[in-house]
Amino acid sequence: MAYLVMMTVRLIELHRTLKDSGSLYLHCDSSASHYLKIILDSIFGPQSFRNEIIWKRSSAHNDSKQGARHFGRITDTILFYTKSRQAIWNTLHTKYNEDYASGMYKYVEEKTGRRYGLFDLTGPGGAAKGNPEFEVLGVTRHWRFSREKMKDMLVQGRVVQTRPGSVPRQKRYLDEMPGVQLQNLWDDLPVISNRSKEALGYQTQKPITLLERIISASSNPGDLVLDPFCGCGTAIEAAHQLGRRWIGIDITALAIDVVERRLSRRGLRQNIDYKIDGVPLDDDGANRLFENDPHQFQLWAITLVDGQPREGGKKGADKGIDGIIYYQDDARSIDQALISVKGGENIHATHVRDLIGAMNNMRARLGVLVTLHKPTSAMLAAAREAGSTEAGGKLRPRVQIRTIQELLSGNKPSMPPIHDIISAAASARRLRLPPLAPSAEDVRREPSFKYPIKGGRQRAIQEGLPIDEPLLVSPRPSKDRSRKKSA
Repeated sequence: MAYLVMMTVRLIELHRTLKDSGSLYLHCDSSASHYLKIILDSIFGPQSFRNEIIWKRSSAHNDSKQGARHFGRITDTILFYTKSRQAIWNTLHTKYNEDYASGMYKYVEEKTGRRYGLFDLTGPGGAAKGNPEFEVLGVTRHWRFSREKMKDMLVQGRVVQTRPGSVPRQKRYLDEMPGVQLQNLWDDLPVISNRSKEALGYQTQKPITLLERIISASSNPGDLVLDPFCGCGTAIEAAHQLGRRWIGIDITALAIDVVERRLSRRGLRQNIDYKIDGVPLDDDGANRLFENDPHQFQLWAITLVDGQPREGGKKGADKGIDGIIYYQDDARSIDQALISVKGGENIHATHVRDLIGAMNNMRARLGVLVTLHKPTSAMLAAAREAGSTEAGGKLRPRVQIRTIQELLSGNKPSMPPIHDIISAAASARRLRLPPLAPSAEDVRREPSFKYPIKGGRQRAIQEGLPIDEPLLVSPRPSKDRSRKKSA
């Protein structure tokens, strides 16, 4: 219900700001689409509804093995509304499927290798506005085209008579046909997976072809495209590639950071080709962000050191680690540095020691502590006591402390070449490195005998063997699970 209330307020504003020539596309899933359609009908009016588009977003799921008792859910819904009858509409086409193409365009031109088909040229006649009747290649009929048009087609070799006396037919090349008009079932778009070239590791990322299709259908070059939930910026990139102006909005600093890096890879420069509003530019802005939303402050601070939030930035216990910096240690190895963010005034050396402890547990050689306020001398001493380590072919401090003010002025931690969310996804696809062997701490956190071993006499329940490193202790005595006979 909270989601619907939040969406209603925003949809009212989107309707207000939308031009009469504009359209709205709302992506949702099957759990909310029916509610959202009622809301949109109330705001735009039922007459403004154009389509419920079904988009195949993923390949087949095998959820039944996880206990699901429903058909696989592999589609999402896109609700399409227009502001008025003046809304821009550009008809789109998709390629013919091979069965249709091979049946209708079954001939191949010897000289060019182009596929073509032969189609009917005749039309109904006799009525006041009937098709004209005249002779073509010795055959008199009512034809679909005028005498002048037929003469031009004969000169161009577009009229074919397969044998003397047969009715001439029109020659159409497959590569000149626009294809089939796009319908409301979109199952021809690529699926984003971990192996996809465009995958960024962003949870709700959509294929750029999906956004290109939407933008092409309902806007023209030079028009303005607004994505009020821009996420990783797919709609922004698609709009830019198609020559549209664009505005992207998101409530998370993480999303804005991903969009900025994505635009940078397209050669766009901040404050020249685009500008970002709403993120802190100085200490005062950082303090206001921390006071208003400590979690968003944490996510924003992580982006300042080119890191990525742990567990996707979800709120909850982080065990002292707020983010991770992925860096290239050597040609074949990607390693990680741990990030801890402290926005409060009460900071002390314990925070440095906690970070060092987490580094030891996770076998991370480097760590960064980001603070809003100036660190104490004891904190700096604790960081120095952690010593140095070699990373990326260079000796670097194991623990580095940076204030927000230092980071905003460009004083970043000393790191090997860093992988942001975009380059990390590409490197992961390229390297496919085997995982590290688990540490003792990893083993303690895992359930006993994660992978069951079959053998011996089969029992209804196989007991786990607790692991209390370094010794393997004997199994705990089991309770009597025999069922009592009913009286």
